[in-house]
Amino acid sequence: MSVRRVLVTGGTGAVGPAVVGALTQAGWSVRVLAASGGEPGLLDPGVEIRVGDITDWPVVRAASEGVDAVVHMAALLHETGSPSAREEYERINVGGTAAVVRASQEAGARRVVFFSTIAVYGDLAGSVADETTPARPNTIYGETKLAGETLVLQAKTTDCSPLGTVLRVAAVYGPRVKGNYRRLLRSLARHRFLPVGRGLNRRTQIYEKDLAAAAILVLQHPAAAGKIYNVSDGHLHTIREVIRAACSALGRRPPRAHVPLRLALAGCLLAETTGRLVRVRPPFSCETLRKYTEDMAVLSQRIQAELGFRALSDLSSGWRATVEALRMAGEL
Repeated sequence: MSVRRVLVTGGTGAVGPAVVGALTQAGWSVRVLAASGGEPGLLDPGVEIRVGDITDWPVVRAASEGVDAVVHMAALLHETGSPSAREEYERINVGGTAAVVRASQEAGARRVVFFSTIAVYGDLAGSVADETTPARPNTIYGETKLAGETLVLQAKTTDCSPLGTVLRVAAVYGPRVKGNYRRLLRSLARHRFLPVGRGLNRRTQIYEKDLAAAAILVLQHPAAAGKIYNVSDGHLHTIREVIRAACSALGRRPPRAHVPLRLALAGCLLAETTGRLVRVRPPFSCETLRKYTEDMAVLSQRIQAELGFRALSDLSSGWRATVEALRMAGEL
């Protein structure tokens, strides 16, 4: 499939610039639809940027005009726990995806690449998931991303071929990624991080540039239509290995001690109970500790076997590139 113009939704977010940059370097014409235009110089000068809500039908339809394909990344990621959270997640992650699919079909696009998440698998209870593992999400985010997957996989092109490809993305890291990994890196840099547990729980990760390469691959590969692919660097890592790689990139030794999980959970429970009484929110929750120490790992052999994908960055090179970029930006 020859792609001439690609619409990237959420192109100014955490991973968006890496995907947009890879597309433009490959010579493709890129249009971005995002909630904000991002900071000056974030995207290449030749990228067309449109600012708007992903659920605003006239905006989405206009942004989709003349495109051959769509990379749909726009989503609500971090749950707030507010009473209106589900409504907002469904509006953006499900309603926004429905709008993108409909607009893509009306524009005659040949492919929609949907960025989903391995969170759709839910609690893996120590097992490792592949694409045949039943999806049982246990968060609003995972539930709404799974609903978005269904919309994408059911959609057809004008000749009744499958329109969409779903990427179930492992934990992404890179200079713009926020959340737990950004906090971990900063805590390690400031010598303020003490691991909880032995760090043997498994995780799968992918460096942002490798994720961008995977997106471009499925965007144009005929065999990718109608498929679901887990996307990672192809390896299972322990949290201990992740911390060691990040510390090596920072030029410091990894922490030698750790807090036993039971002791940490007991202290956290006490802090939460006291916090409710005095109406002060503790710096972290028991749920955060449980997530930090759980297994969340997937296999990604399908995209390797069917499409020939190989991540170019391992933990060492990926975290080194991340730290170098953050230091150049003055953020470390």
